[in-house]
Amino acid sequence: MRLCAPLLLCLAAALSSAFVTHHHHHQHNMWTKLILTHHWPITFCSMEHCKANISYWTLHGLWPDKGIDCNSSWHFNSSNIEDLLPDMRKSWPDLLKPMSVEFWKYEWHKHGTCAARADSLNSQHKYFSKALELYHKLDLDRILRKFNIIPSEDYYKLSQIEDAIESFYNVKPKIQCAHGSRRDDVQVLGQIEICFDPDFTLMDCEKHFTTEMSKGHEDVLMDPERPSGFSVCHDDMPVYYPPLSKKT
Repeated sequence: MRLCAPLLLCLAAALSSAFVTHHHHHQHNMWTKLILTHHWPITFCSMEHCKANISYWTLHGLWPDKGIDCNSSWHFNSSNIEDLLPDMRKSWPDLLKPMSVEFWKYEWHKHGTCAARADSLNSQHKYFSKALELYHKLDLDRILRKFNIIPSEDYYKLSQIEDAIESFYNVKPKIQCAHGSRRDDVQVLGQIEICFDPDFTLMDCEKHFTTEMSKGHEDVLMDPERPSGFSVCHDDMPVYYPPLSKKT
């Protein structure tokens, strides 16, 4: 029994000192959620005038819910992720400049440097490899197909897409559409966000940004990499999930 008291004391001391040092530095601006964002290349390219010959969901980014551009002196260096590049080109392609690393560099500076406040993501390699790992684990394409949601000239109800994702992953996604780019009474499926807690456990996404998040984060809606036309899909409007066009 005698061991117990000093052990507890030590533990208490260790905890309080850890709490004190951490608390001052960055507990208050530590993110609480990661948003794994997928976009549909065909929709993106119809808005941005790129050539999309990819008909699977690709990565847009892994975004913490707090902070942007957290460390501007921490430069992106693709040699840090040399081994990931083949997968990056396939799963996280720069649709606008296919041969460049600009997109990844942008995502690293804007979001990766903030994600890196967590030990589990505190290097370029950890950040990009974790995003790829989550992307492959989720396998959004396969899940949508499994529920018979495939690119089609027929329209879907938003609830069909939401229900498929919810019934498989047991969490609520955030689904974004392009509005007004096809016909005024139809929205085009563009982006699907799926959220994780800091331990990489799935959690519900907010449909709209929470207020604390929107401070300093509103410009996520204004990202150069994100077409201005994406916003949360309307519940009651038909959804077009565009297939690759036959003509090349």
